[in-house]
Amino acid sequence: MTIADVKKSTEQKMTKSIESLRADLAKVRTGRAHTGILDHVQVDYYGSPTQLSQVANLTLIDARTIGVQPYEKKMLAAVEKAIREADLGLNPATQGELIRVPTPPLTEERRKEMVKLVKGEAEDTKISIRNIRRDANEGLKKLVKDKVCSEDDERRGQEDIQKLTDKFVAEVDKLVAEKEKEVLTV
Repeated sequence: MTIADVKKSTEQKMTKSIESLRADLAKVRTGRAHTGILDHVQVDYYGSPTQLSQVANLTLIDARTIGVQPYEKKMLAAVEKAIREADLGLNPATQGELIRVPTPPLTEERRKEMVKLVKGEAEDTKISIRNIRRDANEGLKKLVKDKVCSEDDERRGQEDIQKLTDKFVAEVDKLVAEKEKEVLTV
């Protein structure tokens, strides 16, 4: 293992942390409807839990309503039940072969709760990034101990890893600022 390997694996792990944060932020509801809200809803499909997007077509009917059309008519009740029990605060209503899922407007209090949730997700991601940095620095120390690299190389490696850390923490802050603005926009 070399210093370049440590840096490369560190950057890959930090990138995965950012991608995870993006996915988590996409699930946070804003005032508008979007099909991403239902991404993690699981439907009981013939005895096995299946993602909603695998058993139904998801569309936006208007700015506040999501349309869910199951591929099989007999799945209507199961899909509606899954959405209702997903703890998203949504109340689906069936109209023929289409399930309409209106998203209620967010109150000011709920928007502030969402911002707190977003900031909590961001802090978890920052902690994850700092843990990755710590592991990388320990890896560099091990390289010095095993006499694979010099202490000067280790110090330069640690500086590079700190720059990576700063870059990814700034990315987290940017993502959070965007999401916070999106959530607080009425």
